[in-house]
Amino acid sequence: MRWARERSRLDSAALARRFPKLAEWERGSVQPTLKQLEAFARATHAPVGYLFLGEPPVEQVPIPDFRTFRDQRLAPPSPDLLDTLYLCQQRQEWFRTFAQSMHEPPLSFAGTLQVGNDVVPAAAAMRRTLTFDLEERRQASSWTDALRQFINQADAIGVLVMVSGVVGSNNRRKLDPEEFRGFALADDFAPLVFINGADTKAAQMFTLAHELAHIWLGASALSDVSLTANVPAHHVELWCNQVAAELLVPMEVFSDEYQRNAEVTNEMNRLARRFKVSTLVILRRMQDAGGLNEDMFWPAYRAEVARLRAIPKSSGGDFYLTLASRVSKRFARALVASTLEGQTLYRDAFRLLGFSKLATFHDLSHSLGVG
Repeated sequence: MRWARERSRLDSAALARRFPKLAEWERGSVQPTLKQLEAFARATHAPVGYLFLGEPPVEQVPIPDFRTFRDQRLAPPSPDLLDTLYLCQQRQEWFRTFAQSMHEPPLSFAGTLQVGNDVVPAAAAMRRTLTFDLEERRQASSWTDALRQFINQADAIGVLVMVSGVVGSNNRRKLDPEEFRGFALADDFAPLVFINGADTKAAQMFTLAHELAHIWLGASALSDVSLTANVPAHHVELWCNQVAAELLVPMEVFSDEYQRNAEVTNEMNRLARRFKVSTLVILRRMQDAGGLNEDMFWPAYRAEVARLRAIPKSSGGDFYLTLASRVSKRFARALVASTLEGQTLYRDAFRLLGFSKLATFHDLSHSLGVG
C-alpha cells in the first residue's frame, strides 16, 4: 500500500482524505475490503494484482532510459510515464501490423545513421528526407507554425508523431515535463516519436529534432529530461543533441547570419525569427559558434527558460484537431479507415484512440476526411 502511494506521486493528505484508514492499512493493523482495495488501486493507477504480491515490484522503463538530472539517475518512473509508454507501444504494434498488411515497404531512412557519424552530413541527410527547407520555414508566420510544419513533415515520411500533455485522453492525469520531455520508439515500419505536450513549445521543437535523430539511429530511447544540463550524461544523447541543433540551424548558415557584437537578447530574438526556431536553440548555436562562453551562456539560458515557462499555456481548441495531434494524424487516419472497412474492431479502435462513443468516432473520421 505504501509502495502504491509513493509510486503514484499523489498528495498523501489528499489520499488520506479519500481513504481515511490509509495509515492503518499501511501499518497492517486494519485490512481494506476488496472493494476498497480496487478503489485505492484506481486512485493510485496501480494494477490491483500488484497489491497482493509479497514484495513491491521493481518497475523499469521498457526502453533505454537516458534521463539524468545533475548527473544522478532519476526516481523510479511514474505510472503516468509508464502508462503513456505502454499505450504508445500498443499503438505502434497496431500500426506495424497494419502497414505490413498493406504491403508497405520498410522505411528506407530508419536506422541508417550511427552514433559517431559526422554531425553535419548526418543532419543534412535528415533534412533532405524531411524536405526541411530553411527558406520555406522562414516564410512561416511564427516558430509555433514552424513546429506544426515540422510535425507534418515527419508525419509525411512515415513517422508517427504524438504530442500530448496528458495520459491517453485523461485530462486529469497531466504529464510532468520535469520527468520526461519525449521518447522515441524505433521501428522499420512504424517509428514513433512522443513529445510531452505539457512542456513549453520552445522545448518541443528541439525534442522533436532530438527524437528524430533516434529514429535515424534505429534506437529507441527515453531522452534526457534536463533543459539545463551542461552536456547529456550519455554519448548517444550528446550526439542526438548535436544533430538536432544542426538539423534546425545549420552552422554554416548560422555563422553568416550571426552578429557577434550585437546585444545577446536582441540577437537571440532576431535569429529566432530568422530561423523560426525557439530562442533556446539559438542560444545553443551561439555557444556552438563560439560567441558565448560558459559564463555568458548559462545565465542567459536559464533566464530564457524561466521566461518561457512563465508564459501561460493556451487551452481549449478544436477537440478533433487535438485528438489527431495526440495520436498522430497518420495513425488516426489508418485506424479509422481500417475500422470502417471492418479490419479492426470498434472496441480496439476506441481503446487506442481514448474514447468510447460511436458519434465521436464518426465525427473524427469526418474531420480527417476518411470514410
